[in-house]
Amino acid sequence: MKFFVDTADTAEIGALAASGLLDGVTTNPSLIAKSGRRILDVIAEICRLVPGPVSAEVAATEFDAMMKEAAVLREIAPNVAVKVPLTPDGLRTCKALSAQGTMVNVTLCFSANQALLAAKAGATFVSPFVGRLDDIGQDGMELIADIMTIFNNYPDLKTEVLVASVRHPIHVLTAAKLGAHVATLPPAVLRQLFHHPLTDKGLAAFLADWAKTGQTIA
Repeated sequence: MKFFVDTADTAEIGALAASGLLDGVTTNPSLIAKSGRRILDVIAEICRLVPGPVSAEVAATEFDAMMKEAAVLREIAPNVAVKVPLTPDGLRTCKALSAQGTMVNVTLCFSANQALLAAKAGATFVSPFVGRLDDIGQDGMELIADIMTIFNNYPDLKTEVLVASVRHPIHVLTAAKLGAHVATLPPAVLRQLFHHPLTDKGLAAFLADWAKTGQTIA
């Protein structure tokens, strides 16, 4: 499974990229707004920090306007994936951009039928939002299971399932068990994957025993 980080905070991205764990980055208008910076500057900096796909979302909702914004976004760097909503105009934009060789991330997916449409439109990634489904009393991971079953039935579909709206490590674990290609995680959730109380306890014991030897290695 590939790990993307879901943020527009370049300091966070730089720190996580240094660990070698990041395969890409996703952003959205809300994250850009939170950064307080110009989208073009933010995306350009992220693309310098991370060589993998960096999702930059259009703000327009109509085909012609989306294509105009996409033309600007994809010129920022070769690793920009233009992010479009899962709407009729968004899928039309996806089809046009994909035909031109541009990576496309189709976002705001909430059903397996929608995911199939995105794949048919040539999306590089489709982003089902599991946390938001959990919020309304549905099981978001059931959606991932349904999408993976469908996609596995049709090997010619090349779209990768990018699990989004991830709220906790169990989402990551379940998505990996289901064979999802990518999970995009808030920085805090990505860091949670490191931690286990027995790891902390074991390390403390090792360090205490080592201190008793009075030795140094370097």
